[in-house]
Amino acid sequence: MNNNFSKLGRQLLEIWNHLGVSQRISVAAATFVLLACLGAVTMWSSHKDYALLYGGLSDAEASKVIAALDDAKVPYKINGGGSISVPSDKVYATRMQLAGKGIPQTSDGVGFEIFDKPNFGISDFVQHANYTRALQGELSRTISQIDEIESARVMIVLPENRLLLDKDKFPTASVFVHVRGNSQLQPSSINSIRFLVANSVEGLKPNHVSVVDNLGNVLSENTDNDSMTGLSTSQLAVRRNLELYLSKKAQDMLEKVVGPGQAIVRVSAEVNYDSLSTSQDKFDPDGQVVRTQTKNDESTDTAATQNTTPTGISGNTVNETNGTAGAAPLNSSKNHKTTSTIEYEIGKTHTDLVQAAGGIKRLTAAITVAMQMDGTGTDRKTVPRSPEELDKLKRIVTNALGADLSRGDTVELDEMQFNDMLATDLTQQLDTQQKRDFWMTLLGNSAYPALAVLALFILFRAFKRTPMQDIPLGVPVGRIGHHTGNGNGRSTRPSEITFEPQPGVVTVDVLNRLIRENPNNMTAAIRDWMHRGTKPE
Repeated sequence: MNNNFSKLGRQLLEIWNHLGVSQRISVAAATFVLLACLGAVTMWSSHKDYALLYGGLSDAEASKVIAALDDAKVPYKINGGGSISVPSDKVYATRMQLAGKGIPQTSDGVGFEIFDKPNFGISDFVQHANYTRALQGELSRTISQIDEIESARVMIVLPENRLLLDKDKFPTASVFVHVRGNSQLQPSSINSIRFLVANSVEGLKPNHVSVVDNLGNVLSENTDNDSMTGLSTSQLAVRRNLELYLSKKAQDMLEKVVGPGQAIVRVSAEVNYDSLSTSQDKFDPDGQVVRTQTKNDESTDTAATQNTTPTGISGNTVNETNGTAGAAPLNSSKNHKTTSTIEYEIGKTHTDLVQAAGGIKRLTAAITVAMQMDGTGTDRKTVPRSPEELDKLKRIVTNALGADLSRGDTVELDEMQFNDMLATDLTQQLDTQQKRDFWMTLLGNSAYPALAVLALFILFRAFKRTPMQDIPLGVPVGRIGHHTGNGNGRSTRPSEITFEPQPGVVTVDVLNRLIRENPNNMTAAIRDWMHRGTKPE
């Protein structure tokens, strides 16, 4: 076997020595291309797609994961930020194996799984402490799910249960958050955390939840409406939001007219925080309405007799004059009385007016508009607007803000030249940087194709400068086997065969036929052709 390899090596070396310059270049180029293709295929076949196994791990947990992967002989890659990647086809199986070993451990504390194991004979104090630990752990895990927060810790303080309650003792809680990238936590997220914790603990109010970040900033504020600090904070927030809303509203409308960045609007609002309750009764004498009416009608008829007979015998005796002795004359009287009582209801209007706090007492707006520019480069010059245009812009802003001049609102609009040198320099620097990056990217992308073209050009020039070599085998077929003897009846060696060259070049068909008829002589001829042009040693 070794002899065969050594013979093969000698033959290849001999063939290489017999090759010309152009043939050697061709063989070397073909070998290089073949090896490059084999290397690319090998690298591509051995390449594995990696996927994220765990991310955001601490150094301690990452070291545990790496040790477990080394024990399991699973290939991995360590990325920045505590991220570890493994082959994509082993992600889920590796996670299950590590989870079975309790790796990695979360730093959010224990949750309600603390009650999964039965604990008999523990005291009420320990049970209460375990409940507090579980509640803190569950809240920490929930808060950590917010995108802006990397990790969180919650501490809850519950007052001790006593027979006599103390109103000055109430539940409190503190939340420590580690924000991603050391950024500032948004106010909406802070309020969400406070309400989440407050609604998870009995008797806890959002105002009694403190939030602190990893930079030492106190993110929570005292928003208790019963305290002066809470009132001041809420009032300031209302005023700030109102001013920002009005400023943005007016500035957006102006920028539609004068262009982006060409107007600045600042609004100062004086807000009335007094709550007013008014009760008013109004009587209308002209709007009388009959309430009750009483009418009494009385009639009296009285009849009485009057005695006019003289006392004595004449009054008691009957005579011709009176026909009756002692007759008395009649006296009658009639009375009629009508009484009416009417009660009227006077019209009454009762008004209860409650005016809530937050009304606008006065607005003050300051608007600055950039002057128009004409020309480009060093030929730029300012072109002031006409008073009519400025007045139109002022009216637009006044109507947009809802300013009432009779109430004392003021709107001032001025036209000034903005200092845009910094913006211009930054724009030029960005343009220059973009152009540089473009050309560098183009140069980097075209470097390899340029090198390939250059290599092909050099190879083409080398082939072009190499002289063409023809095989002078233009001899009749019948004369190929003739060779000279050495006088002792034996033929000469193949290398000593002499040919009588004929003009012309053997075609492919003739060459194939010659090789089939006498391969030994053709081998000698080819060797003689390959030795031509070389200097003897």
